[in-house]
Amino acid sequence: MTRYIFITGGVVSSLGKGLGAAALGALLQARGYRVRLCKLDPYLNVDPGTMSPFQHGEVFVTDDGAETDLDLGHYERFTGVPAKATDNTTTGRIYTEVLSRERKGDYLGATIQVIPHITNAIKDFIAEKENTADFVLCEIGGTVGDIESLPFLEAIRQFGNEVGDDRALFLHVTLLPYIPAAGELKTKPTQHSVKELMSAGIRPDILLCRADRPIDDEERAKIALFCNIDVKKVIPALDVSSIYEVPLTYHGEGLDRQVMESFGIKDIPNLDLSIWENIIHNIKEPEGEVKIAIVGKYTNLADSYKSLNEALIHGGIANKVKVKLQFIEAEIFESHDPEQYLAGANGILVPGGFGARGAEGKIRAAQYARERKIPYFGICFGMQMAVIEGARNLCGIKKAGSTEFGPCDEPIVGLMTEWVKDDKKQKRGKDGDLGGTMRLGAYPAKLKKGSRVNEIYESEKISERHRHRYEVNMAYRERLESEGMTFSGLSPDGLLPEIIEYPDHPWFVGVQFHPELKSKPFDPHPLFVSFIQAAMKQSRLV
Repeated sequence: MTRYIFITGGVVSSLGKGLGAAALGALLQARGYRVRLCKLDPYLNVDPGTMSPFQHGEVFVTDDGAETDLDLGHYERFTGVPAKATDNTTTGRIYTEVLSRERKGDYLGATIQVIPHITNAIKDFIAEKENTADFVLCEIGGTVGDIESLPFLEAIRQFGNEVGDDRALFLHVTLLPYIPAAGELKTKPTQHSVKELMSAGIRPDILLCRADRPIDDEERAKIALFCNIDVKKVIPALDVSSIYEVPLTYHGEGLDRQVMESFGIKDIPNLDLSIWENIIHNIKEPEGEVKIAIVGKYTNLADSYKSLNEALIHGGIANKVKVKLQFIEAEIFESHDPEQYLAGANGILVPGGFGARGAEGKIRAAQYARERKIPYFGICFGMQMAVIEGARNLCGIKKAGSTEFGPCDEPIVGLMTEWVKDDKKQKRGKDGDLGGTMRLGAYPAKLKKGSRVNEIYESEKISERHRHRYEVNMAYRERLESEGMTFSGLSPDGLLPEIIEYPDHPWFVGVQFHPELKSKPFDPHPLFVSFIQAAMKQSRLV
């Protein structure tokens, strides 16, 4: 029997609903339960694939090729359960499905309405998870009171009534702001948020109250009184120095036990949180520090590189060092010497991206790392810029460029028009839709025996997640390899480059895929572990 936990949020956005859902999932796992997490997003986009990272943060990609909300990355990092395309849906996708069925005549002439047709489609999305786990945690994006959220709130209200109180629980995340002039936390925003949720027919079973300082018993009692809830179920959710403390702090406040009791589970299994205790120990008591410069184009919003930031921290946890991240806007290198920004870096990472802006700056960052023998990690676009840099400065191909930026004489990087996925040929055209048309999801690769990446992975076969439309042109491989670059990873058919490296460099690796998407604090990605080790050698920590 599957139990459902619905997580909503009130007052303001960015309260940490996704993080709370992920942490609760980890706690339930620690008690021996199987969990699955999913998210309902109210925006009209079919998926976040065409949305700017400045607006929505990174796009998280699943093994099965879905472009999803970044919260699915939290779910994976905290539970280790691989996310699927069926774990994220949006208003846009729901309406697209319903209208497609209407055009086919599936509704037999009925007038299509939000209730019941849209809400039924939402409930069907949730019900698909039945019997896939002991607990399904379903986060509803946005903030209670937003007009976009109303169909989702109505759908989960109906769903809760249909499965019964013993199988559905509503957890509401809210804010207790501190007002300096009054010198106290204010409970009124939480009261109003709960009132708004109850006006949609949902009474929260548990309140998760975000605050930047302790919530005293009097304030909790006041919230319980005005929100018609047991005071034990008013759970403080205080700010912490690391997101990986959240499972421990939420457990300390009794969140998982209150969930058990709300479901009427009397024989509550014991739990083992030693894995999280060890992670926090390595974070809080590092044996050194390394500085990693991230040369990107979305550096004004940290969430643009959320999985990347976390994967670097995971590499630090594995090596028992603190990883200090320095974000540098790539465009600055087009008019300034990289030396003044990169001289103190122990490692340089150039992440993925799209478009010409900042490309020349990323190329200069790759050149600086190669020439100064500083560990370099190029991911997706970062690999492509490293290859263009090598073509220009080692092979003498001065007009080397990418067709992503327009017509060029020497297309070192070009648009992919066809490739193979699951033994089927995929074809794309330059004038096709942008959404969902990239090389997406997990693809296998073969590693060159004896190469650096072969040693790092300890395998000659790997599978990694991709999200790109352009590819390094294999017609230039021979010239590049003659100047010291090695194509150390290829697609199984040998047609697509997956990894390049310089064997005579302390650590210079470029990958066409996104390894950060599979890294977890308790299972760090080997490339990030090795990169941080190289940075430690650069800083003379080892």
